Parts: sequence; structure tokens; C-alpha cells
Amino acid sequence: MILVNRHTRAGEAPFQATLRIEPASRVDLIDVRGKLREEFGADFTKYPRAFYISDHTTAGYLDQRLAEVFDHDGGNIQDYLKLFQKLFPPDAGYVHDELDRRTELSDKERATEPRNADSHLTFMGGGLHNSASYELKGDEPVWFVELDGVHVGGTRQRRTTVIAYNGEEEAGRMQVPVAVSSHAIDAQNLRDPALGFIGRLEEMAREHKVSFGRFDVSLPPEDRGAGLTVNEYETLLMTHDLREVLANPFRYMARMGRGALQVPRSIPAKALNYAQYDAVQIFNTILDRAGMRHSVVERVVNRALAVPVSHFLRMKRGISLPVLDRESNGAGEIGWGTYQSPILVQWNEPGGSARALDVRLVRFV
Repeated sequence: MILVNRHTRAGEAPFQATLRIEPASRVDLIDVRGKLREEFGADFTKYPRAFYISDHTTAGYLDQRLAEVFDHDGGNIQDYLKLFQKLFPPDAGYVHDELDRRTELSDKERATEPRNADSHLTFMGGGLHNSASYELKGDEPVWFVELDGVHVGGTRQRRTTVIAYNGEEEAGRMQVPVAVSSHAIDAQNLRDPALGFIGRLEEMAREHKVSFGRFDVSLPPEDRGAGLTVNEYETLLMTHDLREVLANPFRYMARMGRGALQVPRSIPAKALNYAQYDAVQIFNTILDRAGMRHSVVERVVNRALAVPVSHFLRMKRGISLPVLDRESNGAGEIGWGTYQSPILVQWNEPGGSARALDVRLVRFV
């Protein structure tokens, strides 16, 4: 349910709208594009492109290519999410959910803090994005995918911002070296001021006077040992649960009880890639149990298994960060949610003390 619509910069390019959403269930899909079409009509639909931004770490968007594979159909997307709900079931012994170990929480916060490591892992493993660009000509929906909307503490209040625009132009490019961990499997918080990465991006946006646009951040083609995501950089989640998944993608599914699929207890980091036959059998079993056989989801999984299975569960190779003029003063800044951080995840050592990140700044026009 949309609680509040706030529309700014009416009639200008770009169009900006912020929607406040109250999910109806823990896992929910909301057609944001449909809501904007109803609310603003031609003020919104006259723009051929739109950039959808989530302020959250357990709710976001699929990229347009994957949404097209699913025919923009909410039922297909729900089936896709069921796969990850089987891989990362709730209450499967995640360290992140041991609230007494979360030293950043007060006693009051622990009473209402959701145990939602499964939602974070589904967001990252399922390839959801904090922001996604769409170019659509028909009335196809754009789904805000909610993974943790209702929990013991109540119903969440979500916020998403949409920038609609006519076109885009490249404002600049650079490559930034980022110091990384000496551990082969690890996660690095790129929002950490000590790294200087975000400072470089903010300087670039000011230099090129970009008010509305995005940063596209990606790994060089030759670097196949790492990935990128935007999520909560919570110590227990990053140093325990995510590492467990990278070492054994099926670890938490194996704790589901007597009927759980039996999988190896551990996989050495250097042997992350399952034998393809075994991987196909595992995913077929999951699909059978979730009631998704002979669906578009099965085709997506089969295509994913054409490469090593670990690739299907890993982070994407690129992320986008929004640049927004929230104060309407012509100065763009990176649009963050409170707990959002760009995160560099590695599962192989880089061969040095740093990894390179390619950065492209795009202006919306």
C-alpha cells in the first residue's frame, strides 16, 4: 500500500517522485511504475527512461534484463524468490540473528530487531539491486521486491525514489584502486571513509556538476575473483554468514531438518565450483519441493548452471549508485539509505594489496 506520494520538480527534466510504501506481508511485490502512472499520468509517462532507487538492504529491484526473462510477471518473480527461500530459510542458525552478539544494538532495539539474515542473503544471492534503470514502452510493471516487510517488531515503512528522464550522457570515467583484505574470502565496506573511495566519487560528481545521474561501479573484466553488492555492512553478517555461503552455497539449506537435501558439510575455498551434475540435481530437488518445475524459473536456473554454480549465488560484477539533488540547489550527492553500503566481496585473493574498480559517471538529461 502506498502511504504517501511526494512529487517534486513537476514539469521539469528529470521528473522526481518519492513513494512511501507499507508492505502487506514479509515477502511482497509492489508495482511502483503502475502507482506512478496512476498518480501522475503523462507527467511521468512522457519520459522514456526511469531510474528506480531503494533506500533499503532487504528490499530492492531486479535489473530490467532479468525482469524481462520473467515476462515482468509477479508470479514468476515470486517463484524465483522461493528458490532462495529454500537455500536461505529463516532461523537456520545465522550468526547475524544472534542478537545478544550484536553489540551495536541497545536492549530496547534487541526486543524489536528482526532476525532477517535470510532476507539479506536472498537480496545478495538473488541479484537484487539497490537501484535499477528501466526503459519501457508499454504498461509493464516495475516491481519493488520486499523481502522483510513484516516481522516481530511490526510492519516496515519503506521508501523508494524514482527519477524519470529523457536520456543520459557520460560525464566522466576513472579507475580507483581499493585496498583489500589479505583473507581470500572477505567483504570490504566501500563506504568506510578510511578507504577514500566515496570521497573520490563525490569529488567527481562536483567536478562534472551532475545534479541527477548515477555512478556505475564495476570490476575490470579480468578480475573474476570478486563481486559487488549494496547491503548492510553488519560485522556478523559479513564475517560469518556471508563467508559460510561463499564457502558452501548450500550450507543453510542443509539445516532444514530430516527432509533436507544432503550436501557436503564444507567446500574448500579453492574448490568452490561443484561438479555440474551434482549442482543440477540439487537445484532440481529445490525446484521440485517449491513446486516450480516446468516454469520460466527453471529455465533461468538451468541457464545459470551453464557456468559454475557458485556464480549463480555470488554478487554481481557491477552496481549503480544514485546521484540526487535532494535539496533542489543544483548540487548532486550520492543517495544513501541509512544502512546501505557498497560492498566488495572477494572469494579469491587479488594477487596484491588492492583491487581496481572502474567508475563511470552518467548524467540524466
